Amino acid sequence: MGILAWIIFGGIAGWLAHLITGKGGGLISNIIVGIIGAFIGGGVMSLLGKGGVTGFNLGSLVTAVLGAIILLVILSLVKK
Repeated sequence: MGILAWIIFGGIAGWLAHLITGKGGGLISNIIVGIIGAFIGGGVMSLLGKGGVTGFNLGSLVTAVLGAIILLVILSLVKK
């Protein structure tokens, strides 16, 4: 995916994770959390023997959102 697609994808994934957890911040932080979440989610899915983030599709979005949720939970635990 191109850089613009990663930014849009990260923004959507970070925003959805923010809605689910109630944690997170503004647009830029949601984009960053979403992009990092895509890497985390891809790694977790690879450990489970599933596919990671393969492009702009529903399965990849779910993977990125799960990774972003994991990241937000870890960050909230570290802040405490």
